[in-house]
Amino acid sequence: MGSSDDALDPEVFRQVCAKADRSAEAQRALAQANSEAKNELLLSVADALDEQADRIAAANDLDMDEAFESGMDQGKLDRLKFGVERVAATANGVRNVAALPDPVGEMVRGRNLPNGMRLTQVRVPIGVIGMIYEARPNVTVDVAALCLKSGNAVILRGGHAAERTNAATLSVIAGVLRDHGFDPALVATVDPFGRQGATAMMEARGHIDLLVPRGGAGLIQAVVRNSKVPVIETGAGNVHIYVDRSADLAKAVPVILNAKTQRVGVCNAAEKLLVHRDVAEAFLPVIARALAERDVELRADREAFDIIGGAAIDGLSLLHAEEEDWDTEYLALRMGVKVVDSLDEAIDHINAHSTGHTEAILAEDYSAVERFTRRIDSAVVMVNASTRFTDGGMFGLGAELGISTQKMHARGPMGLEELTTTKWIGYGTGQVRA
Repeated sequence: MGSSDDALDPEVFRQVCAKADRSAEAQRALAQANSEAKNELLLSVADALDEQADRIAAANDLDMDEAFESGMDQGKLDRLKFGVERVAATANGVRNVAALPDPVGEMVRGRNLPNGMRLTQVRVPIGVIGMIYEARPNVTVDVAALCLKSGNAVILRGGHAAERTNAATLSVIAGVLRDHGFDPALVATVDPFGRQGATAMMEARGHIDLLVPRGGAGLIQAVVRNSKVPVIETGAGNVHIYVDRSADLAKAVPVILNAKTQRVGVCNAAEKLLVHRDVAEAFLPVIARALAERDVELRADREAFDIIGGAAIDGLSLLHAEEEDWDTEYLALRMGVKVVDSLDEAIDHINAHSTGHTEAILAEDYSAVERFTRRIDSAVVMVNASTRFTDGGMFGLGAELGISTQKMHARGPMGLEELTTTKWIGYGTGQVRA
């Protein structure tokens, strides 16, 4: 993406810009809609998804079959799956978004100037959002719901693997938009243009207001490096769990199992386990046995390898970690394991190798928790809880556009407020500046 091999066809660029301009025109009408109208629209979208879940799932079956035949790995296949149950869960997510307060028009701050002018800063939609993502059909619905509620239009590039699923889903949403008197251009796609569509979106500065990539590290970095449109970087998840010497080891086992194995192909799944030396001999054989029962392969540093290997655990796949393991997001039943001498060593290792997504500490020592949460430089820090909670739905945001790992206005799960910007309004009575 964005290489010389993908030189942008000028006609594709023209068509994508025209599509974005139609979306911008539709967005200006949506921006005038009140909260009640937007909520009614979203509830109708949710009902339509439930009613047509079988059709969407049938399209997804075709995408799943093709992806399996092409050798897609298990983690990506899990993300691609969008059967009836997942469609229903996503529809409920749309209802949750409808139930949330509308951020548009909210006053962020205000003040009265000495000359009698009154200033207010209010939330307004960003405009046209571009979304480039891979094999994640639920994102199609989540993004559409968040953008419509926050008064934005969205242009989607959902990738070849989910093309049938996304087309079926978008046709449902388009029908509801028409029924409610809105232009279907509010939720548009460039999927028919393939990779060229994504390249055109990155070039469409002045037509698309903000671009958000969501997917693997390669896709995200390609967009960040090549886009002329402003980008919010969502991160791959090289997620760490640190087991402190003060940890309740009985509580630690189910937390780690959930973080690693509940869903392996997602960015908030734990990839690395750091264990304090003082509890390593007691804890590592226990957690290794539990992970082996879930078919998790361990990539261990020398000390962790010796401790775990000495426990003679049946069915365990145990390998020596290579240096590149510490920077790898596996998205698979695989986990890196390291013994650390101190809390400070754990913090330094995490900050050196993290992608800035989510890190967790399991500890009962308040001072250790405070040092960890203060010094870890990631978007989310969990204390004695699974990293799988880093999610817009779990955070009460209804859904999420993605997990932002950059440090601008949006960081962590991106919900409705993160899809707004602000403008100042000054109310005067004829004042002039001296």
